This record gives sequence, C-alpha cells and structure tokens, in this order.
Amino acid sequence: MLVPFSDKLVRVNTQIVTMPVPAQEGITRDNVTVRVDAVVYFRVVDPVRALVEVQDYQFAIGQVAQTSLRSIIGKSELDDLLTNREPLNQGLALMLDSPAVGWGIHIDRVEIKDVALPESMKRTMARQAEADRERRARIITADGELQASKKLAQAADVMSDSPAALQLRLLQTMVEVASEKSSTVILPFPVELLRFLEHSSLPHAERAAEARAGNRSRNRAIDADEEAAELTAPVKPEQIESPEIPALPEVAPVSENASVPDPIEEELKRAEAQSSDGARAASA
Repeated sequence: MLVPFSDKLVRVNTQIVTMPVPAQEGITRDNVTVRVDAVVYFRVVDPVRALVEVQDYQFAIGQVAQTSLRSIIGKSELDDLLTNREPLNQGLALMLDSPAVGWGIHIDRVEIKDVALPESMKRTMARQAEADRERRARIITADGELQASKKLAQAADVMSDSPAALQLRLLQTMVEVASEKSSTVILPFPVELLRFLEHSSLPHAERAAEARAGNRSRNRAIDADEEAAELTAPVKPEQIESPEIPALPEVAPVSENASVPDPIEEELKRAEAQSSDGARAASA
C-alpha cells in the first residue's frame, strides 16, 4: 500500500529486454584489428534490487557488455571469432552475469553479431582460401590420374592377352570419331603388321649391336698393344750437339829486338805534320 505524498510508484518491466551492444574495436591475440558487435538478452528478476542497488540498470548492463566484449576480443584469435563463436558467447554471458546477479538481473543469453575485418585482411584470407582450394584440386586430379593409370595398365594387360580386343577398340574409336561432324580422316593400320615389322627388325638390330661391340673391343685391344709396345721399347740416349767454336786469329810473333811504338810520340808527330801543312797552305 502506497502512502500519499511520501511513497513513489515506479514500474519495472520484467520481460526479456533486447539490448544491442555497439561495435567495439580491438586487437585479437594473433594481432589482427577487428570490430565486433553483439546483442544481450536480459530480464529483471528482482525489481527492488534493480532500482535500489544501481541507478540505471540498463545503462549499467550496456557498459559492462561493452567492456566484456573488448576483453573477449583481446583473449580470442581471429579464427575463433569467425568459426567458433559458441564458447565466446558463453564466456561473454558469464562475464555479464557476475555483476548482474547483485543487481537483480538475469542474463538470458549473449551473442556476437558481426565481425568486421580490414580490407587488406579480407584480400589475404581470400588468397589463402584460393590457394587451399587449388591445392585440394591438384590432389584430387593427381589421385584421379593415378587411378586411371592403374585401370589403363589393367586394360593393356587384357588386350595383350587377346589381340582381337585391340581391333575392337580401334573400331570403336573409328565409330566415335565418325559420329562427330569433323573433317578428320582415319586410316587404320593393322597391328599385326607392326608386330611383324618389330620382330623382323629385332635380329638386324641385335646383329648391328654385336658388330659395334666387336669393333669397340678390337679397337681397345689394338690400343692396349700399342701402349705395351711403347712401354717395353728401349730408350735411346739423346746426342747432345756441341756448338761450333770459332778459330782464334793468328797473332804475329813479336821479336825481342823490335821496338814498341809510343802512342804519345806518334800523336806529337801527327800534330807537327798538320801544323806544317797549314803553314804551307797559308804561304801559297
């Protein structure tokens, strides 16, 4: 019962309230910048505590949701945010429920709505996904070629046992080519003739190979004999040619009584002769 002029009536909605959480930007544990938004579903179970314990319970729940969302972003990796959101939703609900219980509020559920990535990260992930798909395609193609090669080897073994099967396969190929509207002309060649030519050319090839081998062995034997003869031959000493020494010129013997001319006297005589010739020329 309300007392007039002293009590105040406040109505509290006990239905489930849907509150969107604004997008929060953060860096994941593997150093990727993302923007994540979420939505919180809660309801008031104790109106008295919701009005008395907190001033504005809806604003308080919104702020706790934003801080909890940023904390979840920093603790998680990008792959978990994209593909494994259920454990993140449960952890976010547990973080919100801890303070909300004291306010008389029950957190029904929390869900991450969207994860916004940078354009460069989107291009990198696209290239990674394309490379992974190309790798799987190559593996599948190689596996198919391996299986086809095994089947072709088995088919070749069966056709080698029955030559008629190869002729039937040739006729079937001709029928397939003739059914198409093309200008391709096929001239079937008997397989037996090819086998005959192969068997007939085999002895000639063997004889030619034997002849070549015999020629090589003879050439090696001749070379070995020549090397042995060179090694066993006696070594002749080389004759050293001595250079010709020119004969010494003969010197006339000098007698004991002969006088040796003095070069100084000869020079004086030559100078006197020149001065006398000059005087005669001046007088003339």
